[in-house]
Amino acid sequence: MFFLTPGLDLKLFLLVNQQWRNPLFDAIMPVLSSMTALFVCLGLAMLYAAYRFGRQQVILFLVLLAAMGIANSATDLVKNEFGRVRPLNAVAGTFHQAHGYWDQRPQDFKQTKERGTSYPSAHAANTMCLAVLVCLLWPAVGKWPLLLPLLVGYSRLYLGKHYPTDVMGGWLLGLTVALMVWLAWRYGLRRYSRRP
Repeated sequence: MFFLTPGLDLKLFLLVNQQWRNPLFDAIMPVLSSMTALFVCLGLAMLYAAYRFGRQQVILFLVLLAAMGIANSATDLVKNEFGRVRPLNAVAGTFHQAHGYWDQRPQDFKQTKERGTSYPSAHAANTMCLAVLVCLLWPAVGKWPLLLPLLVGYSRLYLGKHYPTDVMGGWLLGLTVALMVWLAWRYGLRRYSRRP
């Protein structure tokens, strides 16, 4: 499916990726986009919760991981349908990381691919799913987890991986999956608690 990049989408991408750059963000944004770092933090949090609060917390973490797996799989299905090319493969002047170093596409750069995997952003979907479920499963945490998808979404533009609509599409998909999993979890708890 052909995916036209609207003017505002491209303008916002260019602002973040090319005009609002600074050395601090050059160092921080790759870390924010690292799913490895996210899963290490999740693993450590799960171990701490199991030690401190018991086995039930591990079950909640497994629900989180399952939900993120569903969000990731759903994202892959949508990506295959749309085939939108990532900005780093389509937009002249795009800053991106290659092998751990920053690089910039030349000003005369031409699109290198016919199809891509830009829409929607899996990072945005996974982190929104995670953040919403953390807020729902552990209400005492407050709304702080919702900062994570915002920061990760911004990092995806900064790294040249996605357009703003890719990130927003990922957020919407992640939110939808989180709410569906939460409703299924609550339904399962009610059914289980009614058993004699």
